[in-house]
Amino acid sequence: MPKVLISDKMSPLAEQILKERGVEVDVKIGMSQEELIHCVYQYDGLAVRSSTKVTMDVLNAGTNLKVIGRAGIGVDNLDVEAATAAGVCVMNTPFGNSITTAEHAIAMIMSLSRQIPHANASTHAGKWEKSKFMGVEIMGKILGIIGCGNVGAVVADRAQGLKMRVISFDPYLSPERATELGIEKVELEELYSRADFISLHTPLTDATREIINAEAIAKMKPGMRIVNCARGGLIVEKDLKLGLESGQIAAAGLDVFEVEPAKNNILFGMENIVATPHLGASTTEAQEKVALQVAEQMADYLISGAVTNALNMPSVTAEEAPRLKPYLSLAKQLGSFAGQLTESALESVTIEYEGHAAELNIRPLTSIIIQGLLSPLMVSVNTVNALVIAKERDIRVSEVKHELASVYQTLIKLTVKTEKQTRSIAGTLFAGSRPRIVEIKDIPIDAELGPNMLFITNRDKPGFIGSLGKALGDAKINIATFHLGRATAGGDAIALIEVDGAPGKAVMDDICKIEQVVQVKALTF
Repeated sequence: MPKVLISDKMSPLAEQILKERGVEVDVKIGMSQEELIHCVYQYDGLAVRSSTKVTMDVLNAGTNLKVIGRAGIGVDNLDVEAATAAGVCVMNTPFGNSITTAEHAIAMIMSLSRQIPHANASTHAGKWEKSKFMGVEIMGKILGIIGCGNVGAVVADRAQGLKMRVISFDPYLSPERATELGIEKVELEELYSRADFISLHTPLTDATREIINAEAIAKMKPGMRIVNCARGGLIVEKDLKLGLESGQIAAAGLDVFEVEPAKNNILFGMENIVATPHLGASTTEAQEKVALQVAEQMADYLISGAVTNALNMPSVTAEEAPRLKPYLSLAKQLGSFAGQLTESALESVTIEYEGHAAELNIRPLTSIIIQGLLSPLMVSVNTVNALVIAKERDIRVSEVKHELASVYQTLIKLTVKTEKQTRSIAGTLFAGSRPRIVEIKDIPIDAELGPNMLFITNRDKPGFIGSLGKALGDAKINIATFHLGRATAGGDAIALIEVDGAPGKAVMDDICKIEQVVQVKALTF
């Protein structure tokens, strides 16, 4: 009988479901890291919320661990990379908290518009300061939603019920999905200038980190209000404080902070701040949902091997795994490459499998390609829910098999169509196991991808290589590999360069200034 440890406080439903499904359960809440390391070897599964820290030391000690289940969406407390290396499946419950978090955001909007927390405190103090707490109506006001995924879409629906007008910035929101939601899709700067309220519902990624900063605040409508029930790192707190003090921002409602638990913060004590201690998912209903889901998922995995909402593995049978392994690596690179270059709403994705690749179980390959494509702006996407998310966002995914190889014995080609352009990338396996990029934008190239890459679109004119080498050399950045391709002599060309270390903004600016350069992008793999 498999055995699971529940190490964080969660609904008793989790223990009940696991036992009903034939899994032995221990509940040990509030253990220290040392206590967890000492006992974790006894268990096949570990069910957690946000308190337990699953580090490399825990994983090294958990020699029998097969699955970790997170009752919730965020996995900041889990070392997913180390779990993958240890062969431990990591699952979460990405949809259980959507309504609860959205309702908290709406509550924040109402609290800010009528100053309810501060009026409550004043009244309890016997002050009766009726004239001090003049509010604003939300009917007819414009709500700008940054990130219109699961939670953002629910917020939009609830806000429309309150007769607010909703606009949204989300690079992955298709025009069709926006129409379905009844909202207007806009660019970020337009959202800043038009919104009376802004509500953040985007994951914390390199693209969204500090998306609300001094520069953004300066572009906002004077007297607007901000709500953040997503992630603390989305807002530069010192810039928000200055905006509140100047009156550019009338008020802010924060459920999350740069450092948590937030015992001390520069925003605490300000009269125009409403603060809550990360309560977005804290309702009885949400906690029951995620406990039920994580228990069912873990039981399915331990009893039958079924995989649901896994963050670090595709759905693959034991027989298929050895043959698929190198193809999965290639598929992940292709999707990640295209995803890091995508800057506008996706409309369609076509994946072509040729030769040996066409003979495989292509579903996990397609899933991992879509995961890589969507991951730069969507932390919660995984190989299990990637296709569901694509469908929800009206991204058409097509799979085409060409059983006869053309030039290569095996080939995977990814073509991505967005609102603004169509881009393709193709790859093969060298020596049967090493992923190789062989075509970008229909231009032949032959390159392996390293951890840090520069992708450059340029005009095929003399002097480009020398100027690029000088820019990198002046920045003391070493070139590991250098690959070139061109459509025609003197025409469009591309360069794919592996460098020893990620280039900073100054280096990227210098490369952009090179006469022949059309575009440069730093990529990580």
